[in-house]
Amino acid sequence: MSTEVSEKGSSQDREVTREKMDEVVIRFAGDSGDGMQLTGGQFTATSALLGNDLATLPDYPAEIRAPAGSLPGVSAFQVRIADYDIHTPGDAPDVLIAMNPAALKKSLVDLKPNGIIIANTDEFNDRNLKKAAYDQNPLEDGSLEGFRVYSADITTMTRRTLEDSGLDVKTQDRCKNFFALGMIYWLFNRPLETTSEWLQQKFKNRPEIADANIKVMKAGYNFCDITEVFQVRYEVEPAPLEPGTYRNIMGNTAVALGLVAASRRSGLPLFLGSYPITPASDILHDMSRFKNYGVITYQAEDEIAAVCAAIGASFGGSLAVTTTSGPGLALKSEAINLAVMVELPMIIVNVQRGGPSTGLPTKTEQSDLLQAMYGRNGDSPLPVLAAASPADCFNGALEAARIATRHMVPVMLLSDGYIANGSEPWRLPRVEDLPDLQTDFWSDPETFEPFLRDPDTLARPWAIPGTPGLEHRIGGLEKEDVSGNVSYDPLNHEKMTEYRMDKVARIADDIPELEVTGDQTGDLLVLGWGSTLGAITGAVKAARRDGLKVGQAHLRYINPFPKNLEEVLSRFEQVLVPEMNTGQMAFLLQGRFLKPIISYTKVQGKPFFRPEIYYKIKEILEP
Repeated sequence: MSTEVSEKGSSQDREVTREKMDEVVIRFAGDSGDGMQLTGGQFTATSALLGNDLATLPDYPAEIRAPAGSLPGVSAFQVRIADYDIHTPGDAPDVLIAMNPAALKKSLVDLKPNGIIIANTDEFNDRNLKKAAYDQNPLEDGSLEGFRVYSADITTMTRRTLEDSGLDVKTQDRCKNFFALGMIYWLFNRPLETTSEWLQQKFKNRPEIADANIKVMKAGYNFCDITEVFQVRYEVEPAPLEPGTYRNIMGNTAVALGLVAASRRSGLPLFLGSYPITPASDILHDMSRFKNYGVITYQAEDEIAAVCAAIGASFGGSLAVTTTSGPGLALKSEAINLAVMVELPMIIVNVQRGGPSTGLPTKTEQSDLLQAMYGRNGDSPLPVLAAASPADCFNGALEAARIATRHMVPVMLLSDGYIANGSEPWRLPRVEDLPDLQTDFWSDPETFEPFLRDPDTLARPWAIPGTPGLEHRIGGLEKEDVSGNVSYDPLNHEKMTEYRMDKVARIADDIPELEVTGDQTGDLLVLGWGSTLGAITGAVKAARRDGLKVGQAHLRYINPFPKNLEEVLSRFEQVLVPEMNTGQMAFLLQGRFLKPIISYTKVQGKPFFRPEIYYKIKEILEP
């Protein structure tokens, strides 16, 4: 949707059509060294300050040092901005900034018909065309006739802008992404001040670098302003967001902030034992900045040491956390079993990525679900939660902390690469609206028994080492009921196993029931979990506008399931479960409730797009 008016150009006093749009999807794509993530991030930050609703999709190359100009080395950042509430980073870009032939080739298949291409012609040389497997230059052979192509010698103009800067050519070329950003700022009527201030702060110890990037960004803006390359400027108005203070937030950052908030609300010191692994490493980086809040971050020598350190911190009375991805979770499994056996609170954050083995380190997937549920020896249940969006990661971290400390159990919080690296506006909550997580340690030696259980939750006491009279045995061998002594008695083992299972099952009494949006009964329920929320929401809304009888529900609590899940499933003739694996949630639901599930899977390292789920709904209801 758009409307057009005319305005006078500022430098040439030429008429420029100003077109208002309700949304736009932009993809910045180039070599992994071209700064596309930074460029997209700055456009996102500026748009957030202007009040647009937004969602982003960073796409990193898996290879650390892929050959420059090659298809495996393409790095892309997609951002969707809108003047209304949105849920996904867009199905296909309206605008593609292609910094080289490989970036064009890899993204062209996604570009909308008649979409805009801004190409850095300096990089479309014979060498780079060959690397991208082009026989001819696509800017010259007519193959792009279905798009609006705007060519610019971005590298040449960047060097020309900085010819008197004293910087070497290699450093000058690193600024060319800001020339492209300046062009996009002009095209979409964005101010330059936010990025200029960010550059000055970022490079406060290298002011010559900050000045060079600012100068190049202004040159890209002025290039559009004084030439007739573009005859149209686009505007996206602010979205009518709920009143409050907002910031743009990524999923990993939201997890970190949620854990810090949980520490403050519980009165417990926060300890993170972690080993760097893509795409979870940013949680460690972010939390290391909160030492002034008493946060201790420990980068261990490996995954096993990281989780064992977290268990020790929990034993010592800290809110203990370990973060990882699928391969690291496999290494942590034995130690997580120890936390289950000794019944200590701990939060395990698993940011899922493509697998198995090393798999697709920088791509997204939901394939660790069964690993989270059952990836430990013996009957070893633990609560499993799943965040649904970048902002929801904050709530997920708080809820994981609440359940862990109230029920004395390790809790797993599932995220994935899509929401971990994606971003959206987040309304800062008021401190008084956050849950009270105040935690009390056992202190009375006269009534202390290590495995004396709360009659409601079956939680055992949390006793801090060194407290007089509270000495007790800790370790992985089976515990005797109440006393906690080592026991090999068969009936005691069966009893303690059932206690551990029942303790997790009782959490269902402590979590909200599943809510259904759209039709409350009818032909089809689309049931999702994790990061599929945005695509499902958009698809269901579109299907209901078409008159189809469709409901939607989303699982944030996976173990245990909400108490009313079976009743919800019974209201619908059919249930569709889209997920980024080979059908793991569908398998769990069918096994638990004996109801046929239509499994719709995608295992491509990419999130679901709204049309994919929409057409699946149509296929089911309009065969």
